[in-house]
Amino acid sequence: MNKIVPNFDEAVSDIPDGAMLMIDGFAGPGGTAQNLIRALRDHGARDLTIISNTAGLASVMGFGTLPGDRPIDIGILVDNEQVKQVIASFPVSPSPSRPTSFERAYLEGKVELEVVPQGTLAERIRAGGAGIPAFYTPTGVGTQIAEGKEIREFDGREYAMERSLKADFALLRANVADTLGNTTYRGTSQNFNGVMATAASVTIIEVDEIVEPGGLDSAVIHTPALYVNRMVKIS
Repeated sequence: MNKIVPNFDEAVSDIPDGAMLMIDGFAGPGGTAQNLIRALRDHGARDLTIISNTAGLASVMGFGTLPGDRPIDIGILVDNEQVKQVIASFPVSPSPSRPTSFERAYLEGKVELEVVPQGTLAERIRAGGAGIPAFYTPTGVGTQIAEGKEIREFDGREYAMERSLKADFALLRANVADTLGNTTYRGTSQNFNGVMATAASVTIIEVDEIVEPGGLDSAVIHTPALYVNRMVKIS
């Protein structure tokens, strides 16, 4: 039952070419699995599809940067030409004069993009983890977001059908976990980590602190051990 892996390289060593990945990241420090992302770059798996809230903002905004280190986010995978497609809510920089690596690659036709409203993205991931294949939402109806999607009317209002999202692997960042894999997140890390952990076949977490079973109050556990496959302690 001990799910601790000795290093980040080993944790991602079986991610194959063509894999679909969920990678957490919202805003503020600590929300992105920077060490796992760096190990994935070094591993070299290609043609990846990445599901994330952003397509990488650390390089231009400094979000989630490790102290004294270069900002690490999805952008380093894009720079290394490992990414085929990104499914995200905020794929571009808030500053037109400071484009992200993804923006530059997209404009050059090197990567594909699916834009998903943030609430819809969270629900598509949650639905994937819950075994729900699709749902209807009014968000995006009448816009490009709904083009090509089934539209149905309920109680006089139009709704677009959205398919759920699942992934082969999730690369997440946690605050404290026990050796069984029961996990807690801190701050904005709670936004996508929890639902992504349920929607991936293999969930890999880098964690600040690992304690023995019973070291976490059951009332504060965000992700039960059932959903966690591997953990690496950040040294």
